[in-house]
Amino acid sequence: MTADRRTDRRARRRAHGADRAARPVSHRRRPAVRGGRPLLALLLSGFLVVGVCAATGIAWDPLGGAPEQNTTVRGASAPQSTGPGSPPGAGDPTPAQPQQSPPPTRRPAADGDSGGAVDSGAARPAGALPFDMPRPAALRSGRAGGKLVFAHYFTPYPLSLDNADADKDYYTRNYLDPDGESGKHGRYGGLLRDRPLPVTPKGGDWEYANLQQEVRTARDAGIDGFTLDLLSLSGKNWDRANLLMAAARSVDPAFKIMLMPDMTSLKTDDPRVLAEALATLADASAAHRLPDGRLVVSPFKAEAKSVTWWTEVIRVLKADHGIGTAFVPLFLDFGAHTGEFAPISHGFSEWGSRSYTGQESSTRDVRRAHGMGKIWMQPVSVQDARPNQGIYDEAGNTATLRATWTRAIEDGADWVQLTTWNDYSEGSQFAPSLHNGHAYLDLTSYYLTRFKTGGWPKVVRDTLYLTSRTQFADADPTGDQSLVMSLRKGSAPARDTVEVLSFLTSPATVRTTVGTAQDSHDAPAGIHSALLPLRTGTSAAHVVRDGRATAKVDLPYRADHTVEVQDLQYYAASSGREP
Repeated sequence: MTADRRTDRRARRRAHGADRAARPVSHRRRPAVRGGRPLLALLLSGFLVVGVCAATGIAWDPLGGAPEQNTTVRGASAPQSTGPGSPPGAGDPTPAQPQQSPPPTRRPAADGDSGGAVDSGAARPAGALPFDMPRPAALRSGRAGGKLVFAHYFTPYPLSLDNADADKDYYTRNYLDPDGESGKHGRYGGLLRDRPLPVTPKGGDWEYANLQQEVRTARDAGIDGFTLDLLSLSGKNWDRANLLMAAARSVDPAFKIMLMPDMTSLKTDDPRVLAEALATLADASAAHRLPDGRLVVSPFKAEAKSVTWWTEVIRVLKADHGIGTAFVPLFLDFGAHTGEFAPISHGFSEWGSRSYTGQESSTRDVRRAHGMGKIWMQPVSVQDARPNQGIYDEAGNTATLRATWTRAIEDGADWVQLTTWNDYSEGSQFAPSLHNGHAYLDLTSYYLTRFKTGGWPKVVRDTLYLTSRTQFADADPTGDQSLVMSLRKGSAPARDTVEVLSFLTSPATVRTTVGTAQDSHDAPAGIHSALLPLRTGTSAAHVVRDGRATAKVDLPYRADHTVEVQDLQYYAASSGREP
């Protein structure tokens, strides 16, 4: 690009600085700061049917500084559509009209590019994991049954928004394309950088069938249920919430939905209105209740309403609907509100940090909750990159995932919430996605098994996980994007690395290729992380033992210095899955 164009683009970014500072925070995030990387809109000209799901399994304290600077907040500080045909309603964004714009320009696919992968909804293939997943009964009974794992479900991003082929569906045309939705997301290079792993169009009630598929995928990874983000009490998000309750019951009566009214999004100041809505959802057998029958209600940013207000909600649920409540508030500032909320609470939670540094402080929060006789629900996360807010956290490849799971395990958390299952606008998804496949969910099954059973699973097959960005952290996008992402305060420093995370049955050599650089390292039995400098090109790794190759993984997404759109999410691949 010309020097004049680059100067003009940087001037536009500076002009947006004040706007960025004034923008309200997202409904469950920390305030904006900046950083990111390019968009891969290489969507699907043909489908390779790839197995998904899982073997028959089922199921902190802010970093230093002001709470408003260090709490990861959710929300829509920029336009966020629920897709085509979304009626306006409380908490629902203005509906976007479907467009007939062409798909985004595709980057040339590298050899082995997985751009044609599709989620078939099939069971997890044999050999996908480095260990043998326990049977559902083993994860739902005894000690394991008392340790619950939920995944935060965000209703705006189901598997499909319009039941169209993935090369021309709503995600491709309007969310991944910087010019989508009539250019409303152009300032930050498009709303999303990743999407759910595409599904083939279905006949009949396809929305219901897709929600059933998501429940099966989560259950088979060992997850006990979803925490359901209630963004509104009417409109498309409300309808989808009700449909999810029915889908969960139809797939597995033991899969539970914890109600999480989102107090940054719900538009009511009347405790009776919220109590009525919660009672409606509580009629579904999938609603999560304690063994004593109490309905679990875990509001996001509970401190948005007073203890008196929540006491009235709890009273109305009991008096008018006969529903006892186990109140488990989730705070953006845990330390400031636990004392006042303790008398009405069964337990506590927090949204948590998305970087691997500073996680040790969660020990204090767990101890504080347990010291007050309350349960603790620990946040576990992969990463966080929000183009529409101009902010990201340095996840350090899989370091954040491993660090947050370690804290949940070592600190004795009672429950875990994976944050999130499917919020693609944050880049925080565990669910199978186009650019990550099942890698993060498969890794979670390993740590989840340890969390629930108390014993580390035995590694019975060599498995490699390869993670990398497709651009360098300081890459300056050449397109028309004027709002770029910066590191959030308190995050680990940005880094440009490829990680080879190995699970080995015995010591072996791991041979790697990053761009044109070839290398090798000796890895011990068990889990081992090796970091390599990020280079231009694609990455691959394979295990060699006794002169014979075993596990092999390719990450087909090319890393470049020159990018059109900023995209700072880590992409992932697993040797346990077919490309």
